[in-house]
Amino acid sequence: MHTVAVIGAGKIGELLLSGLLRSGWPAGRLLATARRTERAEELAARYGIRVLKNEAAVGEADVLAVAVKPQDAEALMTDIGPKVPSGKLVVSLCAGLPTSFFAKWLPEATPVVRVMTNTPALVDQAMTAISAGAFATPAHLELAEEMFAPLGRTVRVPESQQDAVTALSGSGPAYFYYLVEAMTDAGILLGLPRQVAYDLIVQTAIGSAIMLRDSGEHPVKLREAVTSPAGTTISAIRELENHGVRAALLAALEAARDRARQIAEQQS
Repeated sequence: MHTVAVIGAGKIGELLLSGLLRSGWPAGRLLATARRTERAEELAARYGIRVLKNEAAVGEADVLAVAVKPQDAEALMTDIGPKVPSGKLVVSLCAGLPTSFFAKWLPEATPVVRVMTNTPALVDQAMTAISAGAFATPAHLELAEEMFAPLGRTVRVPESQQDAVTALSGSGPAYFYYLVEAMTDAGILLGLPRQVAYDLIVQTAIGSAIMLRDSGEHPVKLREAVTSPAGTTISAIRELENHGVRAALLAALEAARDRARQIAEQQS
């Protein structure tokens, strides 16, 4: 069993820590670092793990999971990069940053794996995309999959697709919450109590997602099965099309993809 250090255990880093512990990863094989003393104490008390200084964690762990915000990555790597022993696996959870960013500070040929997960990891329903850097081997990818499989599902993608992944599934939960919020307001407009509207929408979303996953049917076929001639559903679909909802989604995801690229450019 490998020892994993989560470097910068904020929200995303804590998702990884908690998921590994739920899956049975020994607490003695998990380390974390945190800038603030109170945060370090909180993590140690909540999870029963050791929270160390960056240098100590880097020296002790086999795998370094870098989970700081992208804008903090350069300062972190300037500090720890020269101290990383050759051959250790670095797993980046930093949105928008390519594996080549980390290679600038690490010993030559250090394997780096880039990961994009999302917040449904809290309920073990994350979608995590994993990409190999220049020196990462299939064994390194398998280890990354072992780490993130307890959080939900994993998929391997070329690193060139990671900005699109960030836009689609990394930010994706926020889009669904936005739609649920809007549909709840619509339910209130139609005369339903807020809680009733909310419960109707959430359960409908859960059931629809399970049908998509388990049926193997294209979403168009599932939508058509609910859409009767001259019925209520087609009337609603017409309004969605008239108001450009499909085009707005395309533009929104392009904007998110472009922002991911900008983050990388700003840190290069």
